[in-house]
Amino acid sequence: MADRAATGDKPRNGRRSPSRGRRRLSVDERRDELIGAALQLFSTRQPEEVSIDDVAAAAGASRALVYHYFGGKYELYMAALGSAAKQLSVLLEPPTEGTPLERLRISLERYFDFVESHAAGYTALLRGGPADRSGEVGEIVDGIRQLLLGRILVEMGVDSPPPILRISLRSWMASVETAGLDWLENRDVSRPELEHLLVDHLVVLLDVAARHDPNTSTLFTRLVAEEFGQTPQPPTP
Repeated sequence: MADRAATGDKPRNGRRSPSRGRRRLSVDERRDELIGAALQLFSTRQPEEVSIDDVAAAAGASRALVYHYFGGKYELYMAALGSAAKQLSVLLEPPTEGTPLERLRISLERYFDFVESHAAGYTALLRGGPADRSGEVGEIVDGIRQLLLGRILVEMGVDSPPPILRISLRSWMASVETAGLDWLENRDVSRPELEHLLVDHLVVLLDVAARHDPNTSTLFTRLVAEEFGQTPQPPTP
């Protein structure tokens, strides 16, 4: 009854309005529908430019229903970012087979599956980061980045990365994010080509990092041996 009152879906002469033909959604389904509409809007407009009325209209609901589920626009924005982060996190569960670079290629393919299929959520997620680095938005973005960093390290067989390796990997992750946004805007490079380019970027970064840190050098030597069955030449000081 509360949901009907919130949406204005009142019976007329004992019958539902003919315009209410779709099935009644559960609480979770309705909430997900509102979040989906919010992600679409937040990905193309600044958060301050999006109103509760805009979200309600996009979802085919009432503003009262949006307030009922989220309490306000900021709470809705946080829920939308959290949803995007969760989707990406689940999608990027580490593969269990193959060499480290083969597993990385699979992860990148899944990553860009998300970028392409959930462009709105991806864009909203990354737009949220720099805007509020000290608040809840920044915590969500940093949380997903830390999770992804951890998964990359697991695939490499590293428990605690030395500083040079950590910096190199985080730099590479930033490049992947930027490449994703650029690809969505321009699409003048094929996805497979971009994915292979980014894998090569990481190999080059690790090669350079190996020249500055003996622990990373040992890791790089092992990764190359696992990938190609050969030992690379020692790095030149």
